[in-house]
Amino acid sequence: MSKKIPQLIVIVLVVMQTTCGVFKKNERSAINSLPCDSLILPNETHFVNMRQLTFGGDNAEAYWSYDSKQLVFQKTYEKEGISCDQIYYGTLPKDNNNAFEPKRLSSGEGRTTCSYFTKNGQSILYASTHDFASACPPVPDKKLIGKYVWPLYTEFEIYIKNIKTNVVTRLTNNKYYDAEGTVSPDGSKLVFTSTRNGDLDLYVCDIDGSNVIQITNQLGYDGGAFFSPDGKQLVFRTSRPSSDEEIIEYKELLSKNMVAPTNMEVFTVNVDGSNMKQITKLGKANWAPSYHPSGKKIIFASNHASLRGFPFNLYMINIDGTGLERITNSTQFDAFPMFSPDGKKIAFSSNRNNNGGRDTNIFIADWVD
Repeated sequence: MSKKIPQLIVIVLVVMQTTCGVFKKNERSAINSLPCDSLILPNETHFVNMRQLTFGGDNAEAYWSYDSKQLVFQKTYEKEGISCDQIYYGTLPKDNNNAFEPKRLSSGEGRTTCSYFTKNGQSILYASTHDFASACPPVPDKKLIGKYVWPLYTEFEIYIKNIKTNVVTRLTNNKYYDAEGTVSPDGSKLVFTSTRNGDLDLYVCDIDGSNVIQITNQLGYDGGAFFSPDGKQLVFRTSRPSSDEEIIEYKELLSKNMVAPTNMEVFTVNVDGSNMKQITKLGKANWAPSYHPSGKKIIFASNHASLRGFPFNLYMINIDGTGLERITNSTQFDAFPMFSPDGKKIAFSSNRNNNGGRDTNIFIADWVD
């Protein structure tokens, strides 16, 4: 065989390198959103046809529309003038020759978080601080505090915005943290986290914000809840401080509107607050849980196998706590997994393919059970 590579093969290799290799900074061409199985790491056997949708900045918490055709997510990207999280949404391209081109939903003022489509696809639920200040709220100084913490902005209120009319409806109105909202499968209810009772607990209400019912009441952070496919249960992340030292630390941080998310486990509970169950007992941070479309499994992010608290990978477990399975094989960060309602795809956020930087991007893949 000749040692000279035919010109056609050279062209193919160049195309593969452009499509599958590490992307170039600020590159936004359609070819960057082509599927590429080189994005799939060894032993990630549940994925095929993986595709990177965003390129640059921090893109996270990508959640599907009910028809499995759109994604809504939060984005920070200083290079594009997005100083703190804003909500973006977009329709997935029908073919691989077109890029994912999301639009901003939120006003661009304040900070936003935790968005979710309503069932009719005409509106999006999210939390925002924009009614209190146009600037991004201050971020806790982790060096001064001495540990990694999440801020609990009491200015966060929950809103629903109609995509077509741009009408924004405010659902909560108080001086407490109200955020982390998601919508039930039938579209009639939403679950969210609030500090209105002095702790971080789950609440369920009607989609218009009425008939609020408290679901959890144990000391600790209960958040990031999602409904089961049949709408009868919730899966969520929780911390349960037990020792005197842990309780004192938790309450002290909470009094300063902060929480340390370093020790969390996955729980489930009925939507009426009964039948609380601890699903994981892995230690460290087990979070961002959501249901497999069958309702029989839960997928989540965890660093329990990490020696230094990093990396995070995706895992799946049966709803009875058995059958733990590792899904991703990252050396960095994979989190926020969410199956499309039709069960055909999965979306998640990852640091893979970011040229060694800190960018977090959104990936989707076809799912193979």
